[in-house]
Amino acid sequence: MSRDRSGATPRTGHGPALASARRIWGMMYRHLALFRRSWPRVLELMYWPVLQMIVWGFVTAYVAGVQGNTASLFAGALLGGVLLWEVALRSQMGFAISFLEEIWSRNLGHVFVSPLRPWELVAALVGMSAIRMFTGVLPAVGLAWLLYGFGLFAMGPVVVLFFAALMIMGWAVALGVTSLILRHGAGAEALAWSVLFGLTPFAAVFYPVSVLPAWLQPLALLTPAAHVFEGMRAALLEGRIAWGHLGWAFALDLVWLGAMAALFMNQFRRARERGALLSIGE
Repeated sequence: MSRDRSGATPRTGHGPALASARRIWGMMYRHLALFRRSWPRVLELMYWPVLQMIVWGFVTAYVAGVQGNTASLFAGALLGGVLLWEVALRSQMGFAISFLEEIWSRNLGHVFVSPLRPWELVAALVGMSAIRMFTGVLPAVGLAWLLYGFGLFAMGPVVVLFFAALMIMGWAVALGVTSLILRHGAGAEALAWSVLFGLTPFAAVFYPVSVLPAWLQPLALLTPAAHVFEGMRAALLEGRIAWGHLGWAFALDLVWLGAMAALFMNQFRRARERGALLSIGE
């Protein structure tokens, strides 16, 4: 880099931002390189979304066939719920598993010897989560259209908002999971695969919130996904966009994300103080 006559290095306004972007991309590339020559890893990303879509697709085809054409909309809502719930699941798992791969490879301590900042690691994990999610879910969406004639994107541009709200919720849950892993080590690793399944009854994926017991409905409405799926059913069954539910979904996403980010930073600081970043996973 050139220097001026006083010997000082001239500053550029884009220097810090560009350096952060390069560190984030470096972390993402480290994970992408694992997929480049490992087709089983790529297949694993698609396996569960496609399998879920096929199984539930046959169920919805059966329901529509038994009850007649009037049930086809409800069958479509069921299949739409399956596909959209995979967005949240794959986003959460993609984030958490990418973090676990750093632990399994004993790389977490090495990562933070570098200038990488915690938020840059989170940004890289979010990027990998999005790549993993789209790689897994989009083939399932395509097969749903080919096999069952169900077009998820037929609802229009609002589908993008559904995807975004569910992805943010998945990232918030994943931050909570990684916080527990930083705190409890290998004992909390199983939560990376199971925690979001435990929220399924409250997320109203396959049925409206009104089906739940009265005392449970307020708890369900504190879940961003419940508002997303209420909005999905309004779009599919009534042909309207439930802006109120979408607004609540994104507002709750921000609350969840803020709370889990604060928890993550707190647990990260404590793990660094007690040296757990070097020993975690052992």
